[in-house]
Amino acid sequence: MIIIYTDGSSRGNPGPGGWAGIVIDDKKVKEIGGREDHTTNNRMELTGAIRTLESVDEKDLEIYTDSEYVMKGMTEWVHNWQIKGWRTAAKKAVLNQDLWQELLRVSEDKNINWKYVAGHSGDKMNDRCDEIATSFADGLAPSLYDGPRSQYK
Repeated sequence: MIIIYTDGSSRGNPGPGGWAGIVIDDKKVKEIGGREDHTTNNRMELTGAIRTLESVDEKDLEIYTDSEYVMKGMTEWVHNWQIKGWRTAAKKAVLNQDLWQELLRVSEDKNINWKYVAGHSGDKMNDRCDEIATSFADGLAPSLYDGPRSQYK
């Protein structure tokens, strides 16, 4: 089983944003992340999940997110949105439909167990994801780890 942590951040909503992912298997840890100049927090949360899923070939995954938007979207809302032609219960267009569709596409051949972790609650991996995402949002280039799990801080 591969464990994944994802996060997103924006400075202003909209404003500059960053996303992050950490992929953990038995032997290795890999951190990834990126930046967009003009975006929203929710778009970065979704982008973090998408880009991290794109980076793994494995099928059995456990994904931790501190975004209730991503968590509930993937476990409760998205299938009803599809049935209703990408409309909410209030009959409005679903925000970020392009990213939801992309997240569905990169998830479709995977067995994913989505888990919620409270942000800023002391979970070290979630805190590290937040640090990466906010660094990118701030225009910084954080040092990203890619190496043996035994040497990961």
